[in-house]
Amino acid sequence: MTQPPYTPLLDQVDTPDDLRRLKPDQLRQLADELRAEMIDAVSVSGGHLGSGLGVVELTVAIHYVFNTPEDKLVWDVGHQCYPHKIITGRRDRIRTLRQGGGLSGFTKRSESEYDPFGAAHSSTSISAALGFAIANKLQGKAGRGIAVIGDGSMSAGMAYEAMNNAAQAGNRLIVILNDNDMSIAPPVGGLSAYLARMVSSSEYLGIRSLASRTIQKMSRRLHGAIGKAEEFTRGMVTGGTLFEELGFYYVGPIDGHNLDHLLPVLENVRDTSEGPVLIHVVTEKGKGYAPAENSADKYHGVPKFNVVTGEKAKSNPTAPAYQDVFGLTLAKLAETDERICAITAAMPSGTGVDKFAKAHPTRTFDVGIAEQHAVTFAAGLAAEGMRPFAAIYSTFLQRAYDQVVHDVCIQNLPVRFAIDRAGLVGADGATHAGSFDITYLATLPNMVVMAAADEAELVHMTYTAAEYDEGPIAFRYPRGNGTGVPMPEVPVKLEIGKGRLVREGSKVAILSLGARLTEALKAADTLEAKGLSTTVADLRFAKPLDEDLIAKLMRSHEVIVTVEEGAIGGLGAHVLTFASDTGLTDNGLKVRTLRLPDTFIDHDDPMKQYDEAGLNAPQIVDTVLKALKHNSAGIEAGEEARA
Repeated sequence: MTQPPYTPLLDQVDTPDDLRRLKPDQLRQLADELRAEMIDAVSVSGGHLGSGLGVVELTVAIHYVFNTPEDKLVWDVGHQCYPHKIITGRRDRIRTLRQGGGLSGFTKRSESEYDPFGAAHSSTSISAALGFAIANKLQGKAGRGIAVIGDGSMSAGMAYEAMNNAAQAGNRLIVILNDNDMSIAPPVGGLSAYLARMVSSSEYLGIRSLASRTIQKMSRRLHGAIGKAEEFTRGMVTGGTLFEELGFYYVGPIDGHNLDHLLPVLENVRDTSEGPVLIHVVTEKGKGYAPAENSADKYHGVPKFNVVTGEKAKSNPTAPAYQDVFGLTLAKLAETDERICAITAAMPSGTGVDKFAKAHPTRTFDVGIAEQHAVTFAAGLAAEGMRPFAAIYSTFLQRAYDQVVHDVCIQNLPVRFAIDRAGLVGADGATHAGSFDITYLATLPNMVVMAAADEAELVHMTYTAAEYDEGPIAFRYPRGNGTGVPMPEVPVKLEIGKGRLVREGSKVAILSLGARLTEALKAADTLEAKGLSTTVADLRFAKPLDEDLIAKLMRSHEVIVTVEEGAIGGLGAHVLTFASDTGLTDNGLKVRTLRLPDTFIDHDDPMKQYDEAGLNAPQIVDTVLKALKHNSAGIEAGEEARA
């Protein structure tokens, strides 16, 4: 018998309106095509793969059942949103993911009306969806707030704070717990699917509502007892007691890859007057792509790869990654110091703590996505004589700023902050950039702030932090690989608040903090070629400043330029304040500060990002020439005249 010709469905779907014109029995084919399209796209662009593969069917089902964008769909973190982008009008640009001028790797309000809320940090979705739900309720609009949150994101307190405040939203708030790792879910099969459909059905909820109205007329004691009995019974069957206690009507668990299970439950919840509702969906990261399913990390974040074999594009770095340098150095130090321990907030491999964990598992603590807890936990360890290292990305440490101030700095506790992803971070864009830590840490009393210029300096700073017991200390380092400098066999304990001269000159002084040192040296080469004798100093410390070195250079040079991978209010501001307070600028000294601009810089190649920020060698040179009231042509003309 001749098979009917295969008709692609994804080509017919540009928006969810197109999707909703399909028949339910066509959705399986669409999901398969959507999964294949996503795999092919990420093989070209790189990015987050496993998480998106796990929610293909869920994405199709949500957009099919709910009236997006009127119903506001909020993806927690957003790294699972690639299928969502493909079917919301962005398929033609999906291969530009995370590239300059292309699509963001996360949801972004400016990209599409189907991205009502931008996200890239975890555990914000329920709060945002609650805001949409209440706003629509107050304005008499029909839209709901729908939050899709992963089990990892549910480890953060913010999710529960939002749920505890959700009662006023009523049936306008729907939370979908995408469970792909936790053990809280019983086996998912036909029985659980049947129970989920039953307890979310209008018939069950109608009877439940009638019973509720009836027992309200009984005594308060009997009313409470009956309510507890129903809660206990459903909790025993479905496991949703925790969420019920927070005021949610719990439905699940259901198979997140079975559209025959998903669709009726979502339709029941859509049509119910019960609420708020939490739907517990069980999925598998990397679903439908064997290399991802068989990989330990489920291809969570990948470079470009071969679709057929799954083989990832290999890079051949000439220097180790900064996070690995930190992790291995700390593990080595801990061999002779039992007080050293490491804390990470769900980022063991990203911070290098996984290297420490292999050597010292009992002194390694992954607290989940809970940066606030991580910092105060570290403070408690420090108060009892341990030497804790809280290894947290700069952008995520922002979430624990009050704890840094109140629980660490005010009490002057020696917590060591290893701040990864300092500066601009390439494809992850503005949401993950480490732009503000110099500013928000260097302003705090008792805090010491260091920045590593290269991987060798990171070794020294890790050791220095381990040996520093006088109070809190932080050291920052960038994403990616080092510069290839020789690595020290024995770390050196740095003198607190002292920088180093890397190159000595007489007319221009470049004061560098952190990993812009390489560009500062390139700029010095160019300036020397133009006849401008240039000093380059690696200050090492944003706080305390090396005031002696800075004063010496200010008294002996015509132009001072500070360079840092941080926002305004950091090193440059502190140097200017010091110079002003001491009168060092009174004699016409020209001081210029180079820092990140007062904008959020979108995802792109890191070198291009730093060009945009004005922190590469050509911009440093240009700043010096303008300060001297010369331009390149004028100087070159003068050189020719002298010749």
